[in-house]
Amino acid sequence: MKMAWKEMKKNKARFLILGSIVFLISFLTFIISGLANGLSQDNAALIKDLPDGQFYLNEDADQNYTFSRIDRDTQADLLKNHPDAVAFSIQMGFLHDETEKQQSVAFVTATDSKWFPKVNKGEVILDRSLEDEGMKIGDHLTNPQFSGHLTVKGFVDQKKFSHAPVAFINKEDFQEMYRVDEMQLVFLPDANLKFSGLESFSNSEFLNTIPSYKAEQMSLNMIVWFLVVISGLLFAIFFYMMNVQKLGLYGILKAIGMKTSSLFNMMWTQMVVITAIALTLATALSQIFNVLAPNGMPFHLPLDTTFFLSLVFLLIGFIGATVSGIQIKKVQPLQAIQQGEM
Repeated sequence: MKMAWKEMKKNKARFLILGSIVFLISFLTFIISGLANGLSQDNAALIKDLPDGQFYLNEDADQNYTFSRIDRDTQADLLKNHPDAVAFSIQMGFLHDETEKQQSVAFVTATDSKWFPKVNKGEVILDRSLEDEGMKIGDHLTNPQFSGHLTVKGFVDQKKFSHAPVAFINKEDFQEMYRVDEMQLVFLPDANLKFSGLESFSNSEFLNTIPSYKAEQMSLNMIVWFLVVISGLLFAIFFYMMNVQKLGLYGILKAIGMKTSSLFNMMWTQMVVITAIALTLATALSQIFNVLAPNGMPFHLPLDTTFFLSLVFLLIGFIGATVSGIQIKKVQPLQAIQQGEM
């Protein structure tokens, strides 16, 4: 431990450069992870806010909710036998406010359920982001496919679908707009049952059926893990170069009886100290950014995600440093003294 500290004080510049690079990589990783989570919420908060359960689509829908139609009798049986079940439909569309300004929305209608707000005929409940666009309670909104107008009844927080604010409307109004009588999906919480003619999906499986969700999240998560791998390679290269330069020193230490495990402990101590300081700074700055990020920016970085990534960084750093230190185990005292730099 003392030797590790002495070496870090002696070679401040080297370890400062390594710590700075680890800080920048980890901070960038946290920011991209926050953007990935934020875009995930912006794309599918409506679905992610539901509890764990099963989503049911018609088998002929080819795993696409827009093509799904749940038979009325099947829906009636499911809702009767499972009181917590809810049938709902989603369609992309738009609304015009009283100034004829158009706003894209995701229209949602559902049967009576605690998971979705109850909406009367001729009313609409909107995601709160539309309040920032100037809409307010009591406004009359129109849609070319609807004969009347929809009165804004209220607003709800964080209800987005496919990057559009959700507009909850009554079933009869939805049927008039889209000329459909059947619901698209049935959601059954805390269950894993199979029903004839229906294909079931878990929450995560259903999210991946949303066209933009899977590709978007896969791209961002690939960048995150690519940066994590880079950090591991960085540790491996740095400590490998350090170890090559210190072969003579290791030879002397081994010759006077220092164990290989003590040399590894010295290297691991340096790795943990550098990584811990860098991750602490990166975590603090990313959480400050999480608080100060503009309202319109899809950024969401919970602490548990930050802690998880920090543990991954520590693990990757440990592996990288350990792999680079294999040469310490193989070094022979006399040979190292002759070849190394004393």
